[in-house]
Amino acid sequence: MTRNISDLPSALDSRDELNRRLAGKRPAIFLDYDGTLTPIVDRPEMAVLSESMRAIVRGLAERCPVAVVSGRDRPDVEKLVGLDNLIYAGSHGFDIAVPDGETITRDEGAGFADTMDTVKERLNREIAPLEGALIEPKKSSVAVHYRLAGDADRVKIKDVVDDILAGHDNLKMTPGKMVYEIQPKLDWHKGKAVLWLLEALDLNGPDVLPLYFGDDITDEDAFRALSGRGIGVYVVGDTEEAKADRPTAADYKVEDTEAAGALLDSLARQ
Repeated sequence: MTRNISDLPSALDSRDELNRRLAGKRPAIFLDYDGTLTPIVDRPEMAVLSESMRAIVRGLAERCPVAVVSGRDRPDVEKLVGLDNLIYAGSHGFDIAVPDGETITRDEGAGFADTMDTVKERLNREIAPLEGALIEPKKSSVAVHYRLAGDADRVKIKDVVDDILAGHDNLKMTPGKMVYEIQPKLDWHKGKAVLWLLEALDLNGPDVLPLYFGDDITDEDAFRALSGRGIGVYVVGDTEEAKADRPTAADYKVEDTEAAGALLDSLARQ
């Protein structure tokens, strides 16, 4: 069921209902990083995980499976989180590592390497010089951040991104919070990564209840994937774009990353 974010019930106010849904179940927790474990910041490298949130996630992972599912490159988000008892799915699930050290790389994006190199070169040539623009190259995609760019430069950035997409019908653009992510046009996303992990880790049984925490458009794929079989929690946040209401497939909401931490902490203590 799709509702507007503003219509979602508060997860913290609905803990009795959540406890009933969790009764007799093993939770499997899936967490976005930016905007979920850390607040949205001006530059990606500034999104540092607080020690209190790290302790909450560590404690939770000692009790149930926990995966961080991020658009960041896997080594990047692994370094930022700094815990070795988690599952990490980077690059929107194209690059996955489990705690025993096994790394599983989705190879569908391998054939796009030359195209992505061409795209990155053009973005660095035409957009990187613009004040406030930031190009973030990734293993299977490239992100164009424009939060700090002026209005006129934001228009230029969008025009370049649109022109790139018009010239490459094998690419797609996923919008995020003040970011355009240019990716291979493949049927793979965070939702498919979550479903794949549930299957690969033998968490598909009726005794497991998956919960996904996220804050962005890319997390909607995971909310939809778990619809009817799990719980989606939308983390609202306090940025300009967070205040804009829109439809979501999540079941509940929390107001910010601090509230997300409180809910995760309560799950760890159950």
